[in-house]
Amino acid sequence: MTKTFNELINYLINPILEEDTNHNFFYRCKVLLSLLLISITISFLISLVNGFLTSIGVLHEISHITDTLFEDSSSFKILFLAAVIAPVMEELIFRAPLTLFKQARLFKIAFYAIGSIFAYVHLFNFELTTNVILFSPLLVAPQFFIGLIFGFIRVRLGLLWSIFLHSLYNGLLVSLFLLASNGNS
Repeated sequence: MTKTFNELINYLINPILEEDTNHNFFYRCKVLLSLLLISITISFLISLVNGFLTSIGVLHEISHITDTLFEDSSSFKILFLAAVIAPVMEELIFRAPLTLFKQARLFKIAFYAIGSIFAYVHLFNFELTTNVILFSPLLVAPQFFIGLIFGFIRVRLGLLWSIFLHSLYNGLLVSLFLLASNGNS
């Protein structure tokens, strides 16, 4: 995992349109799982910061789409939407076009712009209030960093791998949320 983490950091410092030449399936699975662990860790750490800011009253309680989505839908439907439909659609919209930017400088701009757009689209998961808009960089920070990781794996290993990573990431988080929600019922 350390090797993948270092490659990711170096890539984020200087993103380039370059595919990984190692096509070994088990190598790619190892990269995928390492990136999944990194993604979950980043989301957890940012959630701790958001939770702390909420607990001290800086970040007010925020209405999230999951508040009503989970009430009105079955667990299977929620998991299917989050782990299958959303990853395929979002990766086709946000990561598939990355390889169209062949010029190095333009690629770097597109890589970060697409990551930012991906993050800010997720702002609509919240009820838009002044507080949400004010703290939007922090609220969409998980999606920004995860979007960059999805972009990294998309460029290095291919679009299917970014869809798989996105699917595993969403599926794991939604499954944990559903288990916690059912435990509180």
